Amino acid sequence: MSKIKPSKGAPYARILGVGGYRPTRVVPNEVILETIDSSDEWIRSRSGIQTRHWANDEETVAAMSIEASGKAIADAGISAEQIGGVIVSTVSHFKQTPAVATEIADKLGTDKAAAFDISAGCAGFGYGLTLAKGMIVEGSAEYVLVIGVERLSDLTDLEDRATAFLFGDGAGAVVVGPATEPAIGPTVWGSEGDKSETIKQTVPWTEYDSTGKFPAITQEGQAVFRWAVFEMAKVAQQALDAAGITANDLDVFIPHQANERIIDSMVKTLKLPEHVTVARDVRTTGNTSAASIPLAMERLLATGEAKSGDTALVIGFGAGLVYAATVVTLP
Repeated sequence: MSKIKPSKGAPYARILGVGGYRPTRVVPNEVILETIDSSDEWIRSRSGIQTRHWANDEETVAAMSIEASGKAIADAGISAEQIGGVIVSTVSHFKQTPAVATEIADKLGTDKAAAFDISAGCAGFGYGLTLAKGMIVEGSAEYVLVIGVERLSDLTDLEDRATAFLFGDGAGAVVVGPATEPAIGPTVWGSEGDKSETIKQTVPWTEYDSTGKFPAITQEGQAVFRWAVFEMAKVAQQALDAAGITANDLDVFIPHQANERIIDSMVKTLKLPEHVTVARDVRTTGNTSAASIPLAMERLLATGEAKSGDTALVIGFGAGLVYAATVVTLP
């Protein structure tokens, strides 16, 4: 017989509040066209992107996270002292250690919350949400802050025609807390490491000095597109099945904001009904990796396109290749 006492957490978890931060500088396609041979029409037709936000020197990963988190905490109606865990998903915090989550936890005024970073690319928000749910149900925290934040402008090669127009900066955050009924469904997640070369950093940091060129993100566009459209639609359907609902039961679809053509293809493959609101934040925010889902969620709620209590399918996918999908009740 085990001598270990069973954990006592909440029966379920839910998203209680959401917040976002977009840098003040808005960058139209015309700025991108100064360094690549392309056109505004080509960029819009290939990605749907019209503008993106780029951070200035003061809009650091930590600063953007703190702004977004403050809004999420206020939206949840709790205080920072009640936060028991801070999870930050990012690939653009350039200090290997300490985790930026510890700085954020301190500056927000949490009471020594557990804090750590994760690196799961564009699926990072889904990974963080799953970890937060587990912490609350297990009983190691009552409220957990999940942040997706990126300064991808720091990792963008402005002369790379395939990627220069894609990336933006920003932070999105949610507060996850206890619930009396299911409000975050089972997560369907995984990785396909045999495809890791399709999205990658051009050179490791150890080779930066020898090449003289700052590392950037590169990808094999067509391979990523095919994988996202065909394989991620299957994962999205698995998440619906795991939650015990059908596409007809959905109110909102919030996929990773990578490319509007991918979003359109997934909508078609999943046969989503016309009543389902589809997030298209990519048009004005670009691809913000781990930040894209919470930023899109925040905008839909702020504009009234989605409302509290709506049932939403969220799915993130990207470098690794990794993915995570789940059904949630919107805060």
